[in-house]
Amino acid sequence: MSGEDPNPRVDMTEQSGGEPADTVIRPRTVGLAERFPIRRVVLVTLSILIAFGVTTGSWKTLTVSEGRISGAGWRDFLVFGVALGSIYALIALGYSLVYGILLMINFAHGEVFMAGAFASFFVAQSLETAGLLDRNPVLSIAILLLASTAVSMLVAVLLERVAYRPLRNAPRLVPLITAIGASLFLQYTFASFFGSESRGYPSISALEGTWTILGIPIGRALVVTIVAAVLMMVGLTLFIARTKVGKAMRAVAEDKEIASLMGIDVNRVIVTTFAVGGILAGVAGVMFALVFGLVQYNMGFVPGIKAFTAAVLGGIGSVTGAAIGGLLLGVVESVGPVLLLTGIHVPAPNQLRDVVAFTILVLVLIFRPEGILGAGEQERG
Repeated sequence: MSGEDPNPRVDMTEQSGGEPADTVIRPRTVGLAERFPIRRVVLVTLSILIAFGVTTGSWKTLTVSEGRISGAGWRDFLVFGVALGSIYALIALGYSLVYGILLMINFAHGEVFMAGAFASFFVAQSLETAGLLDRNPVLSIAILLLASTAVSMLVAVLLERVAYRPLRNAPRLVPLITAIGASLFLQYTFASFFGSESRGYPSISALEGTWTILGIPIGRALVVTIVAAVLMMVGLTLFIARTKVGKAMRAVAEDKEIASLMGIDVNRVIVTTFAVGGILAGVAGVMFALVFGLVQYNMGFVPGIKAFTAAVLGGIGSVTGAAIGGLLLGVVESVGPVLLLTGIHVPAPNQLRDVVAFTILVLVLIFRPEGILGAGEQERG
């Protein structure tokens, strides 16, 4: 009829007898607010603002007439970023290994790194007193790595056995809180035993100065750090791909119950995973101490969080992603503040490296939470 509303609105009404209607007919009309892609618009707007800020800051820095950074300066920033990223990558591999099997974030892993660095510090002091540190630097570095990896591996295994294994079937928030508590416990235990002040790491004269590689002078400590990280990453890849234990780790990561039914000792594999992560953290601890020349009770907190950022950036649970994420984060953290902030006359832009690192974490979680190589989280039993 001409007088009828072509788009009637039918609400819940009471039928005869006072009983509510069983069905309610509503038109399929969606409001503008429901159809408008608010999230997409916000993301696109944020992307445009970030691109504009990066382009503007970089252009001003590269075209500034006074205090322009030379090509050699940019090269040094890049090399230092690769070395720093190598350290982050070694720590991030521990996060990814544990997450790949247990689906938990071991926030105490930074303190595993710290424990190894402290162990190598006391060994380095003894070697320096004996005169071996400079007389035989290769043997000394090998001893430092052995001591650091042994202590880091022991701490990691104890964490798994004491703090995490009893909570393996608990809700996922419980192990996360436990990991934070274990991190604080280890920090203040070391502070109580060894003091809260920074300690200067004994220097190795053979690592002072530079080596010229492909015509580029590079600090010797940085070269050793990069080479050690590459060797550890290659070794880890071969270990996971070709050894029986590595294949067992992949099987447990896929499905713990099925792996157990196939005769794999799941507990042993999990302990091995923590041990391998501890070894990688121990190597990172020595490299960090050689590059920065100090150790402190809380030295593992910020690098640990940055390594977690690297793991998220690359794809948490992906070994290759953790390595790529660490290298990218190190380079961006080294080059980014200088490139973006020098042109707008921000004083001491390198002091904002932490801001850059954690901004990357936030942006990755907003735009690509699965990371570069991640495919999204899949719940596993």
